[in-house]
Amino acid sequence: MTSPAPQAPWRATVLTLYPEMFPGHLGLSLAGDALARGAWSLEARNIREHGLGRHRTVDDTPAGGGAGMVLRCDVLAAAIDAAAGPGDPRPRLLMSPRGRPLTQGRVRALAEGPGVIVVCGRFEGVDERVIAGRGLEEVSIGDYVLSGGEPAALVVLDACVRLLPGTMGKHASGVEESFEGGALEYPHYTRPRDWEGREIPDVLTGGNHAAIARWRAAESARITRERRPDLVRPERQA
Repeated sequence: MTSPAPQAPWRATVLTLYPEMFPGHLGLSLAGDALARGAWSLEARNIREHGLGRHRTVDDTPAGGGAGMVLRCDVLAAAIDAAAGPGDPRPRLLMSPRGRPLTQGRVRALAEGPGVIVVCGRFEGVDERVIAGRGLEEVSIGDYVLSGGEPAALVVLDACVRLLPGTMGKHASGVEESFEGGALEYPHYTRPRDWEGREIPDVLTGGNHAAIARWRAAESARITRERRPDLVRPERQA
């Protein structure tokens, strides 16, 4: 009887002008432990290695005029082609404020795949032709603008890596939390029982697990209605 082949680690490749920003916080704590164990891998590649001329130029002025500079399509395409060989099945993400908002559902789908290739934009943006020519999926982590895509890339990788098998201590840690069930998570408490006159709700210390489950569901629904009404489905409002 042959043993099953070992599962390939989840592979992340980041294309950036600042590879020294990685792994950043992902080299610490649970994600760092998983990285050291080989549960996932991270490669940060410098886009400037494919720059043009003696100065490794990666950008140029925007067509039609305007402020700032634009990352060249030929340079970025060369970087992508060098990072992703023929048949590489990994999704190609471009961190962009105009992208579709990142959701927990998309994160889970990415974590269940072979990994990701993440492109970090800089300057005023990326030449539109390389987005279409290399099949880049634009992803946004919020309605604000960063100085570059690196912090956003770290957010995406953090969200994915914590869902990889063996990264978190308990499987339930990745299930009973905000957005997994389409709602925000219920409140948490721990010792001391009384702190500055604020006590842990009695239901949480009574040992009635059915009552605790009902309380948590009700609190989750309440917080979601108050803070994120856009997440509330019609059946939750009844």
